[in-house]
Amino acid sequence: MYDVAKIRLDSRLARHLRVRKKISGTAERPRLVVRRTLKNMIAQIIDDVKHVSILQLSTGSKEFQSEFGKLTKTEQSRKLGAKLAEAAKAKGIETMVFDRGGYIYHGRVQALAESVRESGIKF
Repeated sequence: MYDVAKIRLDSRLARHLRVRKKISGTAERPRLVVRRTLKNMIAQIIDDVKHVSILQLSTGSKEFQSEFGKLTKTEQSRKLGAKLAEAAKAKGIETMVFDRGGYIYHGRVQALAESVRESGIKF
């Protein structure tokens, strides 16, 4: 018998590695990485040249939950994207490379990406 969850995870990791061969973040255009768990979304901006995380935000943080905890997960992802774009602009970042982490561009991942775009950051 095979484990469906293991196959799904292996497939996602294979998609992620296939995309990571082609994209990389620089200081001028860092990489926006999205990680999705069953409860939370984590968005991180990375400079792959220096191997440095520039910024990281999560829907699981106490500050975020106290402000937006009553919203649905998709609405929380949308708010996370807006907060991330605001923090990125404060650090002088106007363009990014979007790395969906092997996840399907749908639902929470799509809501976060569109919210970042609407806030003025270009992918």
